[in-house]
Amino acid sequence: MGKGLSFSEIESMRSGARTAVRVCMNVQAVDRALIICDRETAVIARLIAEEVGNVGTVAECVYLEDYGRRPLTAFPPALKQHLIAYHPTVTFFVAQGEPGEVQFRIALYTFLQQEIRARHAHMIGITPRLMKEGMAVDYLKVAEATAMVYEQARCCQEIHIHSAKGTDLRATFNQDWRWVKADGLYHKQGQWGNLPEGEVFTAPRSVNGVIAAEVLGDYFSKKYGVLSQPVFFHIENSGVIRIDGAGRKLRHELEAYLQSGENSDRVGELAIGTNIGLKQLSGNMLQDEKFPGIHIAFGDPYPELTGADWRASTHMDVVTTNCTVEMDDQVIMRDGRFDYDILRIGLRYD
Repeated sequence: MGKGLSFSEIESMRSGARTAVRVCMNVQAVDRALIICDRETAVIARLIAEEVGNVGTVAECVYLEDYGRRPLTAFPPALKQHLIAYHPTVTFFVAQGEPGEVQFRIALYTFLQQEIRARHAHMIGITPRLMKEGMAVDYLKVAEATAMVYEQARCCQEIHIHSAKGTDLRATFNQDWRWVKADGLYHKQGQWGNLPEGEVFTAPRSVNGVIAAEVLGDYFSKKYGVLSQPVFFHIENSGVIRIDGAGRKLRHELEAYLQSGENSDRVGELAIGTNIGLKQLSGNMLQDEKFPGIHIAFGDPYPELTGADWRASTHMDVVTTNCTVEMDDQVIMRDGRFDYDILRIGLRYD
């Protein structure tokens, strides 16, 4: 990823690195920062380390390849011991994802949140493009939009989502499970989130209907990017019963993924993207799930955040755009644009 980048291209990412360090993670001179990266993403990791240095402290970079052969399917004990010894107050995961690594990443950020109590930025799949787009937006505006959507969603009982592309979903919610406000501002110890950020999500009680997926998550994102035609996931009682619209090879890959573990085919997340600075899909799930629209995920429901009472060893998001979203019969988004009057958001990002 860093190979062949010119000085000007590297410098064009610096604003995103500065936002990540100073705005999103609020790194201060008293912090101990650690960046977990891989060789492919080393240039971005070094930029973040430089920005950490600019606030008056030092960031150590450790490489996943030094702790085992990729993919890392389990949390390497040597990495865990290093984290315990170093005891960082703020961490960044700046690496690409490989098939089979979801369980490792879940164990990593759970450990960082619950045991180390670090502020953690999870930048899985980060690229130069994302540093220049999703990381270069005004996160104070993203946080305001996220807060307004959260206030509308947190007591919601039912959502209806539909689009001209073929999405037609209905979801209900368990009032004992939590909606999560992921606004990209992680200033308290034990907080973590993805960067680029901007979403409100929960684990739904039930999901029925069809979603027209334009971008696929986990390692499918890097492999396929923005799909030329949507893939249709048909869902009954929160489980996938059929996949249409994909070629035979992709369909078989998806079916194998959804059958790879207990609950891998169950809808574990429903989310509304709130990064109102984004203008188009990139093909990278880390950013595209934050695009104003809807994504759901098959697999792990992030129980430590949502309060869901089940788990899965996989987590694959799928994004659909240009949606109309009704919360308890109140339209908060029409054809992909938030209704700011309904949400009482006193801003535009045009």
